[in-house]
Amino acid sequence: MESGEDAKADLSSASASASASSPLLAEASSCHPNDELKKLLAFKVYKRRWFVLLVLCLLNCSNATLWLTFAPVAEQSAQYLQATLTEVNWLSVVFMVVSIPLSLAAIWLLDTVGLRVTLVLGSWLNMFGGVARVMGGPPGDGFRVDFALVMLGQTLAALAQPLVIFAPTKMAALWFPDKQRAVANSAASMANPLGILMANLISPAIARSKQQIPFLMLVYSIPACVTCCLATVGIRSSAPPTPPSASAELSTSEPFVQGVRLLLKNRAYLVLLLCFGSGVGVFTSFITLLEQILCVQGYTNDFAGLCAALLIAFGIAGAALLGFYVDKSKRFTEAIKINMAASALAAIAFSVVCLMQRQGVAMATVCSLFGFFGFSVYPAVMELSVECSFPVGEATSAGLIFMAGQILSIVYIVVLQSLAIPVADSPRSTCGLAPHSWKVSMMVPAVLTTFFTCVFIVVFRTRYKRLEAEEDATYGRTRVDAGVDT
Repeated sequence: MESGEDAKADLSSASASASASSPLLAEASSCHPNDELKKLLAFKVYKRRWFVLLVLCLLNCSNATLWLTFAPVAEQSAQYLQATLTEVNWLSVVFMVVSIPLSLAAIWLLDTVGLRVTLVLGSWLNMFGGVARVMGGPPGDGFRVDFALVMLGQTLAALAQPLVIFAPTKMAALWFPDKQRAVANSAASMANPLGILMANLISPAIARSKQQIPFLMLVYSIPACVTCCLATVGIRSSAPPTPPSASAELSTSEPFVQGVRLLLKNRAYLVLLLCFGSGVGVFTSFITLLEQILCVQGYTNDFAGLCAALLIAFGIAGAALLGFYVDKSKRFTEAIKINMAASALAAIAFSVVCLMQRQGVAMATVCSLFGFFGFSVYPAVMELSVECSFPVGEATSAGLIFMAGQILSIVYIVVLQSLAIPVADSPRSTCGLAPHSWKVSMMVPAVLTTFFTCVFIVVFRTRYKRLEAEEDATYGRTRVDAGVDT
């Protein structure tokens, strides 16, 4: 059930090297075994880590489907709920509004109270959110769900989002060895966009008219209930009995408040927070408004859902490949810079192609490239945030970046909607309600993506502090930290 062979091999190698270089050290070691070297013998991995990973993946996926249930079918939702398109957009935006003030509490829970309590609490909030949305009048032809009740369900699910979306980095650090951390983080992190992908495929397929909206909400509530049961019954501890690596033993060695202070003084981390936070904002606004952007040029809801699906599917594939690469090479910075540069080009291409009609192949291609290069960097960035800020808690370093992304998402969505100009007459439009021209709006994300990519490529430099700490622990060396990156 357990495997500690790699740690033992490293220990043997380190002990032999030390003995050869210093007979006196070898003699001392034989009489008084080094406590740190003894700890290396206890580094083990447990099969149950895969169950914890599975539950977190299901939880992230379910929460994402609740988040974007209505975005791909905004017009049908507006008709059923007797609301405007702006009000329907707020069913998605509320996730960002609610999660921002809750983010610090979620970070504190993960780094102080523990992974298990955080995930179980998140699973219950997620389930209550899914169930609340389908509560209405008695079943039948007159069954009705009020907009206020749906908003309540969205708000409860939004409370769960930071609890589960900040957890992958923490889970990977506590349960997985260094050679599997990036892959585990990628799997758990990409479960959220997988849920977005499912929402963009399932919602248009089920809700072809306003009458199917209640059934659509019922479908999404079932996985939330199942996942809640798995998390409550199956996750019995926040961490395994023995750590899988040296850094896991030092996880969250800095108190929460002190950790935040260190991050605010860390130049490399602040650059990463600003540049990637903007990227999260661009992606969120893109997914939320895609159907409304494309319908003006005559594209159907199904095609908009396909484009969103391609973006996410290629993003997941890219994240898997990038996760394996950085696990083997540890070249986080180089890989992220290359991918961000390619994603900036894709964002520019989208701002041009989305203004054209009958360019389905080009549109689908651009969305695929934007996902493969841009969205795929998310797990690698979360790992890099830990590397450049260690020993600050994993949830703190990753959570603040996502929190910045949520704030910028709200700003970008509001700005893009305000820049969209109503069109009096658009014969090729497939929009059910008044169409808008997004020509000016689409220039904004292209400019922002290009600017912050250039800043990141030119300015970002960092040491990999967590890897250095593990190397020091493995070979018994000591290192004096020079301080905060400058």
